[in-house]
Amino acid sequence: MVSVGTIVWLSSELMFFAALFAMYFSIRAADYGLWREHTPHLNVAYALPFTLVLVFSSVTCQFGVFAAERGDVFSLRRWFTITFFLGLIFLLGQANEYRTLVGEGIKINADGYGSMFYLTTGFHGLHVTGGLLAFIFYMIRTTMGRFTPAQATAAIVVSYYWHFVDIVWVALFCMIYLLR
Repeated sequence: MVSVGTIVWLSSELMFFAALFAMYFSIRAADYGLWREHTPHLNVAYALPFTLVLVFSSVTCQFGVFAAERGDVFSLRRWFTITFFLGLIFLLGQANEYRTLVGEGIKINADGYGSMFYLTTGFHGLHVTGGLLAFIFYMIRTTMGRFTPAQATAAIVVSYYWHFVDIVWVALFCMIYLLR
């Protein structure tokens, strides 16, 4: 039931991000000149490695799930810890990119481009932060008593969320950085 509930909840999250995508394309269509002006400031070579780090974090997360299914708590914690740090690296990279772009005059309150860039990537960053908190709470939970099948199920649920966040980022990355 927990897995089904998580899938239903992630479906609502998908609708949230679909609305952000719709807003992005609507504002882009209304004033394409902003995109022509601002997209050259985006550094794809900078963003791509952080994207790959986040995608690789899904792999390490899944290795943690496999360990949880075997009841191997040590491996589970190791893989989830690696996943946590990869997610943190992604967030720090995003924060540094924000710093750079603000320095170049791309601000959330400057125009439609800045608003959409920061809203879409910022809400994604909040979701990554939520995933990192889920990893922390989950790993604390696995230290309390013996490892149970319910905890293995919780590892799967956390992985659903993390994979969802990664898939959304790949779509956002393609939309923002590659679609010129």
